[in-house]
Amino acid sequence: MANDLSTLIADIVEKHDVELVDLRRDLHAHPELSWTEVRTTKVVADRLALAGWRVDRLPGTGLIAELGEGDRVIALRADIDALPVTDLTVDPWASTTPGIAHACGHDVHVACLMGAALALAALDEAGRLPGRVRLLFQPAEEVMPGGARQLILAGALDDVAQIFALHCDPAVDVGRVGLRSGALTSAADKIVVHLEGTGGHTSRPHLTGDLTFALAKVINELPAVLSRRMDPRSGVSVVWGTVHAGAAANVIPDRGEVAGTVRILDAVAWTLCEPIIREAVHDIVRPYGVSASVDYLQGVPPVVNDPAANALAISAVRSVLGTHGSTTVPQSLGGEDFGWYVEQVPGAMLRLGTRLPGGPTYDLHQGDLRVDERAIAIGARVLATIAVMATEASDAPAQA
Repeated sequence: MANDLSTLIADIVEKHDVELVDLRRDLHAHPELSWTEVRTTKVVADRLALAGWRVDRLPGTGLIAELGEGDRVIALRADIDALPVTDLTVDPWASTTPGIAHACGHDVHVACLMGAALALAALDEAGRLPGRVRLLFQPAEEVMPGGARQLILAGALDDVAQIFALHCDPAVDVGRVGLRSGALTSAADKIVVHLEGTGGHTSRPHLTGDLTFALAKVINELPAVLSRRMDPRSGVSVVWGTVHAGAAANVIPDRGEVAGTVRILDAVAWTLCEPIIREAVHDIVRPYGVSASVDYLQGVPPVVNDPAANALAISAVRSVLGTHGSTTVPQSLGGEDFGWYVEQVPGAMLRLGTRLPGGPTYDLHQGDLRVDERAIAIGARVLATIAVMATEASDAPAQA
């Protein structure tokens, strides 16, 4: 990409810096849960239309917007939903909705993509946008199986050559962007094991189905079974989040359940895991005289970054931040429904550094999450640069 285009993108984003920070703060103060992002969708749609984007609002929430011309499309995606988490920050822009907060940084993602959109619109107005760009402002990333599949059904990937996204990383300093070729995240599924038995008095467990004891066996033994039935290189992790059974210390309950997540680093192992889990649960509880049923929700596949798309992203990051602006990050056990997109088209997700250098490291999905807002302009410039570089590449003639 020509240096003057890179400079122009930087100048445009800088011009809108205050607006982008204000947008992030406005969204942070008014978070909306998955599938209810009505206000967020309207705020984004109105600003994009004002900038000249062709906006297609989806039924319910979320939108797709396009700019430029060309047979092939470069897509950029941001997720827009918040979490059922209490905001513990004390900023003037803290959440005004009790029990809901942008604790995963999606407000930052939206502001970054809006900054890229404004830069690309200015390039298009000047006749300097080399191709066709599509923006995906996606609802419901925080629930399984995620809103990505709805956008795909709505045509979000039609004619798309490559797709890119940023995700906040509070473990990476602002001014740096983490990248990784290959698997970036894991598959993430939800499991609920329901047990039923006769119940009875705790003095006579031999005359009952000791359901609580059987639940404990499931909690402890299912991860152990998987460690022997699955290839250990696949990185299968079962972690329980809730357990419910009984109401009195001297009563064996007749029903109970345990729920958690199954995370798998390997995409092939992801397809094999569910039947093994179902079989194992029934085998574990059979000696205790209780019956089991398993609700298994296949959530999201791993995000696997395409090597060519990742290489292009590295070039874009270094164009914006210099050679030291990129860093390699490890694969995460977190789930991300961006994986549904890159199952169908080549793409890459980048980790946007949001930590104040020398400051504390926060964790995602926690109410005290803080971000260095200088990351917004960086993310906007990186996304706009990726779009220009990718459209230039897609329009270039094939090499012999």
